[in-house]
This record gives sequence, structure tokens and C-alpha cells, in this order.
Amino acid sequence: MNTLIFATNNQNKVTEVRSVLADSFNIITLREAGIDIDIPEPHNTLEANAKEKSKTIFELTKKNCFSEDTGLEVETLHGEPGVKSARYAGDNRSFDDNIDKLLLNLKDKENRAARFRTVISLIFDDKEYFFEGICNGKITDERKGLNGFGYDPVFIPDGSDKTFAEMHITEKNKFSHRKKALEKLINFLNINYGQN
Repeated sequence: MNTLIFATNNQNKVTEVRSVLADSFNIITLREAGIDIDIPEPHNTLEANAKEKSKTIFELTKKNCFSEDTGLEVETLHGEPGVKSARYAGDNRSFDDNIDKLLLNLKDKENRAARFRTVISLIFDDKEYFFEGICNGKITDERKGLNGFGYDPVFIPDGSDKTFAEMHITEKNKFSHRKKALEKLINFLNINYGQN
């Protein structure tokens, strides 16, 4: 089984990715690869931030790796928080503070439409590839559920009446933006590199 380094220190994302890729690849985290760095996300697009992370890890290890960047894009807020989703309320990266700011900014707004968008940057055999996954939905008026992370307690995907935080990970994966991007990555590798 081929090994892929996942360029993240976010254990919640690792759990989600392993739930999708575990049968096809051995996914190891930065920590498991012996890499103790926090890669900056200085750019103004998800694509550029994902590339920054995968490129950094590839230059350090020369091994196949991938990274992802995800943003919540709210229609009535002109795409905010977007690329700044993790630090929407400041650099302390507090999920609760971010949600509080989002709900405050949406107070009295009728349009609650939003989408999660994930961009994966894969470096495999010295070449880079991008994969995108999108999940459309809406923002609730209040938190619901205790599972997941980030904005999951206030996001209901289209086709469901539950927030992501009310779902088990297997149910979330039926809708997940991250899973959609990962499936594209898997299909690419299966077709081009004969992974199974």
C-alpha cells in the first residue's frame, strides 16, 4: 500500500480523510512523518494555500504528499469567511468565536445560503494536481449538534435537515465537500497509477 503524507496538523481533518482513503492508501500525518512545523496560509485563495502546504512538505521530504484548504463561503456575505474561515474572528483559531462572528454577521439576514469548498493539492511523482469538492447548504440560526468541528454546528447541507455536527462521520461523508474532493483524488490515482 502506497504512503501519502497529509500536510496537516489538524487531527479532525486526518480522521475524515482516513475514513475515505484508508482502504487505498496509508495516510500519515506531519507528526507521524517526523515533521514539526506549522505551515503558514498567507494567500488569498484556497488553491494557493493548499499549494503552499504541499510544496513545503514535498521540498522537505521528496515524498508523495497532499494538502487541502477549505473555506465556508456565505452568499450574502460576498463569500466570507472564505479563505479566512479558520481565523475569521482572529488569529486564535477559536471555532466558537468564528461561529459567533458568523451568526452575528447574519443576524436578520433572510438569505442563509452557503457552501463549503475544499481544494486539494496533490504532489505525486514530482507533479502537482488540484481537486475540488463543494457542498451547498445553509447556515442555521443557532448551533445544533456536538460532532464534527469548525462551522459544522451551524451548517445544514442541501438534502438534509441536520447540521454536520448532528451527523456521524459516515453520514457526513454522504454530503461532504472534503469527501468529494478526495474521491476525485482517488479516481485520479486509480486511473493514472493503478492504485487499488
